[in-house]
Amino acid sequence: MLKNYIKIAWRNITKSRFHALVNISGLSVGIAFTLLIGAYVWSELNVNSALKNLNRQYILQSKWKNPNQGLELTTVGPLAKALRETYPHLVANYYRWDGITSNVSKGDKVFREGLQVGDSTMLSMYGFSVLHGNTKTAFDDPFSVVITAEKAIKYFGKTDVTGETLSIENFSGAKHDFMISAVLKSPAKNSVTMLNDNNNNQFYISANNISYFGRNMDWPNFYIVGYIELQKGVSPIELEKPMQHLLKQNAPPGVAENLTPYIVPLNQYYLDANNGLIKKTLFALSGIAFFILLMAIVNFINLSVSKSAARMREIGIRKVLGGVRRQLIVQFLVESVITVLFSTIVAVFLYIATCNLFSNILGKEIPSLNAFPLYFIFIPAILIVLIGFLAGIYPSFVLSSLKAVESLKGKLGAVKDNVLLRKLLIGFQFGTAALVFICAYIITEQMQLFFTKDLGYNKDYIVSAQLPRDWSRPGVDKMETIRSQFAAMPQVSNAALSYEVPDDNNAGQVTLYRIGSDSAHAVSSQQFTTDEYYRSTFNIPMAAGEFFGKEGGLVDATKIVINEKQAKALGWNDPQDAIGKGVVFLGFNGYKAAIAGVTKDFNTGSLQKAIPPVTFVHVKTNTIFRFLSFKLRAGNVRESIAALQQKWSVLLPGTAFDFTFMDDTIKKLYTTEIQLQQASYTAALLALVIVLLGVLGLISLSVQKRIKEIGIRKILGSSVSAIIALFVKEFLSIVLIAGLVVCPLAYILMNSWLNAYVYRVAITGIPFMASLVFIGAVTILIIVARTYKAAMDNPVKSLRTE
Repeated sequence: MLKNYIKIAWRNITKSRFHALVNISGLSVGIAFTLLIGAYVWSELNVNSALKNLNRQYILQSKWKNPNQGLELTTVGPLAKALRETYPHLVANYYRWDGITSNVSKGDKVFREGLQVGDSTMLSMYGFSVLHGNTKTAFDDPFSVVITAEKAIKYFGKTDVTGETLSIENFSGAKHDFMISAVLKSPAKNSVTMLNDNNNNQFYISANNISYFGRNMDWPNFYIVGYIELQKGVSPIELEKPMQHLLKQNAPPGVAENLTPYIVPLNQYYLDANNGLIKKTLFALSGIAFFILLMAIVNFINLSVSKSAARMREIGIRKVLGGVRRQLIVQFLVESVITVLFSTIVAVFLYIATCNLFSNILGKEIPSLNAFPLYFIFIPAILIVLIGFLAGIYPSFVLSSLKAVESLKGKLGAVKDNVLLRKLLIGFQFGTAALVFICAYIITEQMQLFFTKDLGYNKDYIVSAQLPRDWSRPGVDKMETIRSQFAAMPQVSNAALSYEVPDDNNAGQVTLYRIGSDSAHAVSSQQFTTDEYYRSTFNIPMAAGEFFGKEGGLVDATKIVINEKQAKALGWNDPQDAIGKGVVFLGFNGYKAAIAGVTKDFNTGSLQKAIPPVTFVHVKTNTIFRFLSFKLRAGNVRESIAALQQKWSVLLPGTAFDFTFMDDTIKKLYTTEIQLQQASYTAALLALVIVLLGVLGLISLSVQKRIKEIGIRKILGSSVSAIIALFVKEFLSIVLIAGLVVCPLAYILMNSWLNAYVYRVAITGIPFMASLVFIGAVTILIIVARTYKAAMDNPVKSLRTE
């Protein structure tokens, strides 16, 4: 019997090729999109899943009384190690690292790379796979380095490179050969080697060499990433008092009194970081994929019912010859499952064909089919049965309920009772499409704000490149000389030496108070280490005074510059009142400095955060730097970059010219938001296609049912436009009702999303009106195209239709 059902189902599908093609296309697009988003969500949920003993792995985080005093992401240097050594019954293992960038070279190959200087416990603690070398001794030898297979191929063209050497530069400008002791299999995405999107270290050096880079992991240093592994059965709450005790016992008072350390499980850290932005995005994308799939299923239902007339005589004959309703239901369900089977096969091919495209759209790699576990093969099978049943259950029951006599006459009398349900289904499609369009519109407005809002400085034509380090006064003087030679180029209007660019990644915080006050009134602020050309290069307006001094003239490097927010925090509401006043730095042996100028407030990073207090310290006083930033003249940017690169090879031979435009730097701050925007665009397009197919199916059914009515209206003098308007009115009312229902929901969803940003767009009526008008206009075009022929037909022919 089943064989007979399948044979008949196949004949009906091939007989109505166009109908089958539309059904398969709509479903395959919906299923493919759902599979792509599902694969992305699965890959994000599996971040850190490959780590050894994951359920006992934690990262140390910091909560500061004043958020400007330190970073949440890092902790004091020795804390993780001290927890293991002091409380071995609680802590089974630890790992700490300090992230730096430096020039790495092999012969004529020179690149700027991310280095992770950390404890030798990394390999044993997390179970990273080693292709070559010994995991137990990889960090034992001095000046040894562990690299990934990707970097081994980059420098040597092969992976078996243990015993080879790479030259790595330190922050004094010196170079030393590091022997490769092990090569890691490139690890799956995790929060140890890839802490965030801006951090993907693939060179691992023992902390025994940390002094070579002029760094430390001492108690005053609270910019070290720390991890611990708890003993079995130990609860995180048991670490609270030990951590506080170690801080009070060892850390400087200013740190111990203001810092509350806490630990976060690595199995949830990635999703919960940045106020759960990743988790919210995954929920949003999952919701979009679910509704797109649901729209495709609804579309399948409407198209199936709209073709019911073609099957009526078949149904009538079956019933006259003794066919029972149960057999008809099974027949239609089999046809539905077969259609979904073909749709799923097409969807798999679409997945393969568009995997790279979606990776580019989302900005993150979508796993290929061979990346999934073998048991994932059951997911398409379950989808076929489930979607086939859900998509076919309504048409099968509707069509099988037709009376034999009416079926033989080709009448749709039994179907008309369910018009309301089909209108509700198409209304759901309209509502979903409107929701996606409204959300995409508002997300686009917020993204435009990110890139068009006055940031307080001018980012246009600014290029930044990282420098080799020589953090000494002679090193700074050398770089200032090099800076002046770059600034003299005809393609460059200005250049600045600094440790920071406005990318949310500064040297840390400084705490200071006014002379004449006391440390109880100290204010924490972000520290920017720059030269006197930084302000003019980034075009930061001054509120009062000068930016260290006149460019090209005598500059007092012992002075500082603050922004308006810092001036107000220190008690000067009028920026002019701060000029010439003295402040005392907490720590730094009570270093005192006078204020040379006050800048206007400017955004130092993402618009998720309010503008913080900022203190500018001159690079000749605080001799650290990372960037040369160039303000290019308007014109041929490509030629300007080529000229910079050529000049770089002359002034800084043997170093990599890795440059980044400020626009691209800012984009990195909004990686997740850009992913959501691109996904919403794709979803909006798919939603529009699916809803239009749904309209096509329902309007076809409506025209078919009312063909006699159309003939009578024409005989009675109705015009073609009036007949078309009759159908347009029916569908526009559905669009209007769907819009009224979905608009409040869209407002609630987008207002909740926008609340994560300190600087956000106001939600106006424009996105709602524009989305509904657009969907309504496209719907009208479809209706006109479908009803025009029926309205133009000879009314006599229409009246003869039975």
